[in-house]
Amino acid sequence: MLLYSWLLDAVKAKGGAKALIYRDTYLSWRGLLHRVKRRAEEFESTGVRPGDLVGLMLGNVPDFVILSLALSKLRAAPLPLDPTTSTRELEMLMSVVPLRGLITRPRGGDAPLPNSPTNAPARRKITPESRKRLQGTLLSCSIYATDAPSVPRKKDDQIATVLVTGDSAGDPKPVDRTNANLAAEAHHLIETLSINNGDRVLLTMPLFNAFGFHVGMAGALAAGATIYLEDELAPNRIIKLVREQKITVLPGSLTLFSHLARLPATRPLSHKPVRMLSLGGGLVGNTLETFREKYGVRTLSCYHTTETGTIAVDVKGQAGDSVGKALEGVELQLTNPKTGKVGARKGVLWVRSPAISPLKLCTPRVATDNVPVGMRDKDGWYRTGDIATASRGKIVLQGREDDLVPIDGKRVALGEVEGCIETFPKVSAAQALVITDPLGGPMVVAKVVIKERARVDPEAIIDHCARNLAPYKVPRRIEICKSL
Repeated sequence: MLLYSWLLDAVKAKGGAKALIYRDTYLSWRGLLHRVKRRAEEFESTGVRPGDLVGLMLGNVPDFVILSLALSKLRAAPLPLDPTTSTRELEMLMSVVPLRGLITRPRGGDAPLPNSPTNAPARRKITPESRKRLQGTLLSCSIYATDAPSVPRKKDDQIATVLVTGDSAGDPKPVDRTNANLAAEAHHLIETLSINNGDRVLLTMPLFNAFGFHVGMAGALAAGATIYLEDELAPNRIIKLVREQKITVLPGSLTLFSHLARLPATRPLSHKPVRMLSLGGGLVGNTLETFREKYGVRTLSCYHTTETGTIAVDVKGQAGDSVGKALEGVELQLTNPKTGKVGARKGVLWVRSPAISPLKLCTPRVATDNVPVGMRDKDGWYRTGDIATASRGKIVLQGREDDLVPIDGKRVALGEVEGCIETFPKVSAAQALVITDPLGGPMVVAKVVIKERARVDPEAIIDHCARNLAPYKVPRRIEICKSL
């Protein structure tokens, strides 16, 4: 009920002031509360109970916020999902998460599983026991039978939301975020960035992405800040909104800010403060200076993961390749990759803070001598899998232990991409890489070895990947090689 309690606080403090803005839709805090109550009643009538998980397969639209708050009112939890999630990935997720409901656009989540092998392991079938359309919308609400009983929990241990990321193998990984986790994340953001109820937060990062959810649903809502939603990643439109609506907080990807730096601009932003959070690293060199000259502000590099929330922010925007210093209340340690001893100058980065997920849905192992990447040990230290250095408290990311790579806030397991390509009949071997295009940002490309005497159109391999992988995992370019 944490999200809903923040809404009630904002209604008391601001009442008729603007709460949620999307294109031509304007909702006050009272208006938002009214819609939330209506949807909560509708959810309750469909059989959603306290402790249930309901998937929201939606983009950055007001319904996402309204439905999340309605579920919170019922002490149920939203599970944000990328609208492009494949049926295969959804089945894999539902095999480990007792999803009670799923909200989609018409026919969403119902497509047959393509190329499903006959010997595939049994998974929970995506066959709802009931389906209805939410009143006044085109959204479908599917209800699934679940044997998982609702387990009473203490208030802080109750699940506020479940976010989905990828594990080292590329499979969907559910990350449960408790009330205590989300409250700690909101506190970190509000204290570090001085967010208050006079701020205007523009969300271009998808709300199904942990960074967008934490800043938009946790930070902004807890502070009572006005939320602007944008689902069109057009740099011209975004900077126009920033200027016209006097946006004060803009979380985004490094790719977005790189595009903004190349736009023609005649004058700096006329309003301050403006905090532009750049996920995974900030602009550097000439691009950073060009951005500062055009807009009068610097991007603030931010280090964030789905499991930990925000770890560090370069609050002055002057740290170069660094992602800044750890937030207050966040502990860090580096361990030697080979020996595991703490105190290395460069090594595996571990994090401990109140915002870290308990990862109960992942059934984590807690052995102190062999903690897998992406899990916690018995003392609460989370193994990020990132290789880093720390100098004067500033963190510089140097790479990964595994083959997970970030693509605009999403994790891609290169091994999963390679495995998909190698299932193509005429391919004998593949190597997936990530390159950074000056215009397109980070993207997956692949080198492929074709079987002897075979002829393959690279576009056919890309089409094969598109049928079996999420869009952001599909290689943009295929290079045919004689050997790897």
